[in-house]
Amino acid sequence: MIMSDAIFFIGPQGSGKGTQARLLAERLGFFYWEMGGISRELTREDSPLGRRAKELNDQGILFPDDMIFEMVRSRLSQIPAGQGIVFDGIPRRLNQAHFLLDLLRSLGRTSFLTIHLPIPQEESLKRLLLRAEIEKRVDDTREKIERRLEQYAEETLPVVEYLRAATKFVEIDGQPPIPEVTKEINAALTV
Repeated sequence: MIMSDAIFFIGPQGSGKGTQARLLAERLGFFYWEMGGISRELTREDSPLGRRAKELNDQGILFPDDMIFEMVRSRLSQIPAGQGIVFDGIPRRLNQAHFLLDLLRSLGRTSFLTIHLPIPQEESLKRLLLRAEIEKRVDDTREKIERRLEQYAEETLPVVEYLRAATKFVEIDGQPPIPEVTKEINAALTV
């Protein structure tokens, strides 16, 4: 079994990384760090940071690194040192990747694994539009989804290459049904 202090799930929006990250965290007893959920909680806070987060979220713009770093430092200190973490939705930019790995190392977490779930952009758009329809999500209009997918291509794809070099790295096709992807992830972790 490949064991790590921290596991990073990375892939475009709609790739199923949130579902797979949550399932793996539950199976391993790791803390599940869902950046989207943490960010949505922040947008409901009546604070300068919360109001800024809401404004950016409403525009479909990813949070700037200073906001992300502030949230990460605060939340990471609350996780017991011996508990592994599954990260979903971070890092999304190279600065975040450097910051997060350096911070984790400074906290004594040194073994990292990345699970990359690529899917084609058309599939991502189709899945997100369907999710928007089902969940009535205000941040999932076609225009906002397309903007986020552009940001992913520009800002997050370089992170994939960084994590490929800096961590143990597993790539699994995110297109098959959830149980098949889960089975592939579990098989890859038992090598």
